[in-house]
Amino acid sequence: MDGAPAPASREGYTHGHHESVIRVHEWRTVDNSAAYLIPHLRDGLRVLDVGSGPGTISIDLARRVRPGSVVGIDASAEIVERAAGLAASQGVTNVEFRVGDAYALDFDDDSFDVVHAHQVMQHLGRPVDAMREIRRVLAPGGVLAARDADYGGVIWSPESAGLARWLQLNRDIYRWNGGEALAGRLLKRWALAAGFEEVDATGSVWVFSSDRDREWWGGAWSDRATKSQFAAHAIESGHASVSELEAVAEAWRTWAADPEGWLLMPHGEIIARA
Repeated sequence: MDGAPAPASREGYTHGHHESVIRVHEWRTVDNSAAYLIPHLRDGLRVLDVGSGPGTISIDLARRVRPGSVVGIDASAEIVERAAGLAASQGVTNVEFRVGDAYALDFDDDSFDVVHAHQVMQHLGRPVDAMREIRRVLAPGGVLAARDADYGGVIWSPESAGLARWLQLNRDIYRWNGGEALAGRLLKRWALAAGFEEVDATGSVWVFSSDRDREWWGGAWSDRATKSQFAAHAIESGHASVSELEAVAEAWRTWAADPEGWLLMPHGEIIARA
């Protein structure tokens, strides 16, 4: 297997926007999700955040590039409205949010110094096409900063058949949705195929081990396993039954309650220059 997304007649967001998903997305900041980009940030930059979600990373970026500007785009109008409300409530005025399409960015050539995409490429059926479009809107010398999880490298303790089932389901549902659960390791390949000639590839991890972190991460995933679009897609695709998903949710609760519990989520990262 070469890791490329399998041809699919569909392309959808695997996780959806259930509260349990947004709970995790709103935790994300530049420090915990885009630290590799920090050395490339400076005052005055024009930044596009593709797949900006509830806006926490976009707003953080806006604070770091003042008096520059940030535009966040997302496919969901509801999430765009939520992000705009968060920015207004925090008094951050150099960021705006719009509904947008990663394959057809509504911006002129050479419009941005940085395009950031966090956990986006894994959900796209045509990530190389999206990167080509990103390259079009980057100014000469600009950078694409992309980071995606790689579900081929998730590890945890203690052993759990339920979490192993969750991991397999995640990979299967990504593929069924037209995405790629192993995206982290493929970012460099995709960027080179999209025409970026200088690509620096790194990696970083999220680790959940403390009582508080296990309760938060395990609690979010126990809800997602039965209540989010992940659950709906698992059933619709025939990959899991309701009872199997309930067993996965219970496995997450068991892991979260275990003081020995530990989980590592790896990510691939790239800085690709236009």
